[in-house]
Amino acid sequence: MNTVTINTPTKKSNTYLYLVCLVAALGGFLFGFDTAVISGTVSLVKHDFNLNANYEGWFVSCALLGCIIGVSISGKLSDKYGRKIVLILSAILFLASAVGCMFSGSFAVLVIFRLIGGLGIGVASMVSPLYISEFSPSRFRGMMVSLYQLALTIGIVLAYFSNAYLLNHSGGSFGSNSMNRVFSTEVWRAMLGLGALPAAVFLISLFIVPESPRWLLLKGEEQKAKDILTKIDGADAAKNEIEAFKATGDEDSQGSLKELFKPVYRKALLIGLLLPFMSQVCGINAVIYYGPKILEQAGFTLNNALGGQVTIGLVNVVFTFVAIFTIDKWGRRPLLFTGIGGAIIALLVIGALFALGITSGPWILIFIVAFTACFSFSFGPVCWVVVGEIFPNAIRGKAMALATLSLWVGNFLVGQLTPLMLEGLGSSWTFWLFGLCCSPALWVTWKLIPETKGKSLEMIETFWKKAYADGKNK
Repeated sequence: MNTVTINTPTKKSNTYLYLVCLVAALGGFLFGFDTAVISGTVSLVKHDFNLNANYEGWFVSCALLGCIIGVSISGKLSDKYGRKIVLILSAILFLASAVGCMFSGSFAVLVIFRLIGGLGIGVASMVSPLYISEFSPSRFRGMMVSLYQLALTIGIVLAYFSNAYLLNHSGGSFGSNSMNRVFSTEVWRAMLGLGALPAAVFLISLFIVPESPRWLLLKGEEQKAKDILTKIDGADAAKNEIEAFKATGDEDSQGSLKELFKPVYRKALLIGLLLPFMSQVCGINAVIYYGPKILEQAGFTLNNALGGQVTIGLVNVVFTFVAIFTIDKWGRRPLLFTGIGGAIIALLVIGALFALGITSGPWILIFIVAFTACFSFSFGPVCWVVVGEIFPNAIRGKAMALATLSLWVGNFLVGQLTPLMLEGLGSSWTFWLFGLCCSPALWVTWKLIPETKGKSLEMIETFWKKAYADGKNK
C-alpha cells in the first residue's frame, strides 16, 4: 500500500467548516434538550397521573427504548440513503414528539410521543457525530466532534433553565383553558413542547448543508465529494483525501457489518461496544434524569433542586470547552484517564456523604458538580470522537450504529433502574455502584484505545491493518 502524504492545503475555508458542523451539532442540542427536559417533568407527571416507581421509570426510559430502535435502523439507513436525509428524518421526529407531548390526552399517548422523540434522539445521536467526523479535516476532527457534545450540554442546560422558568411562572392565568392547562395547571406540557422550536430550526437548517463527502466517495460520486472537500480545506487537501480514501479501499469490501467482526478490527469492535456503554453506566444520566429527585433527598426543595440542576448543567457546558480546546493538542487518552479517575473519586465521595448522613449544606451538590465536570471533558466528548474515527470507511455507519446502540442500552438500564435503586438500595449504594461500573473504563483506555490525535480516518484504518499484520490484534 502506498503512503499518502497529507500536504498543507493551499486554500482554507474554516467558516464553511464551522457552519456546517454547527448545523449538524444541532442534533446534539436536541438530543441534550429532549433527554434533560424530562428531569423537571418527572415529579409533575407522576403526580398528575398517579404513577408508581415502575411507571415513573417507564416514563423516563420509554424514550430510551425509542432511542435503541432509532439507532438500530440509523446505520443501515445512513449508509444507503446518506447522512443528510437521515438527519432530516430525525428533525421531523423531534418536531412531532414535542408537539404530540404538549397536547397528549392520556399517559399512554404521552408515552407514544416520547417513544417517537426517542427515535429521533437515537438517529441523531449516531448520525450527527458520524457526519461531523467524516466532514472534518483530521487536525480539527476532535474539536469539531466535541462541538456536538457542547451542543448537547447546551441543550441540557437550556432544558434546565426552561423547566425552572416555566415552573416559577406557572399558576397564573394564560387566557383560554387549553393555554392554562399547558402553561399553568399542567406546566410539564409546556416543558416538553418547547423542544418544537429548536427542532424546527434544525429541520430548516439541514436543507442548506451538503452530504458527507466520504459517503459520496463510497457511492462513487467523486466530483461532488471533491467539490465539498475543496470548499472545506482547499484543493490540495481534497486531492490527498480522495487518494487516501482510494488507497485504503478493500476490493472485497461489500460494506457488510460482518467485516467488523474480522480479527483485524477486533479491538475497534471492543472499544465501540465498551466505551459508550461505560459512559452511561457511570451514572451521568441518573444525574440528568433524576437530579432534582436526588437533590430533594439531600434536603433541597423542588425549586432549589431545579436550581441546583441548572448549576450542574452550566458546569457540563463549561467543562466541555476543556475538551474542545485540548483534545487535538493533548490527545484522547490523557483526557479519558484524568476525567474517568476524577469521576470515580467523586462518585465514591457522594455515596459516602449519603451513607454518613452529611446531606445538609452544599457538599452533595459540590461533588455532583465535580463528577459532572470530570465527565464533561472526558467520557462525554471523547467517547463520540473515538467511536466516530476508529471504524473503516466502508462500514462506518453500521459500526457507529452498533456502538451507539451499546450506549443507549446502558442509558436505558440507568433510566429504568435508577428510581428502583434509589428506593431499594438508597442513595449511597446507588452512587457506589455507579463508581464500580465506571472503573473498568480505565482498563479499556489503557489496554485497548490507541491515540488517534492528528490521524486521518484512513490512517486509523491502516493502523488496524498494520497492527493485525504485526500480530498485535490477534
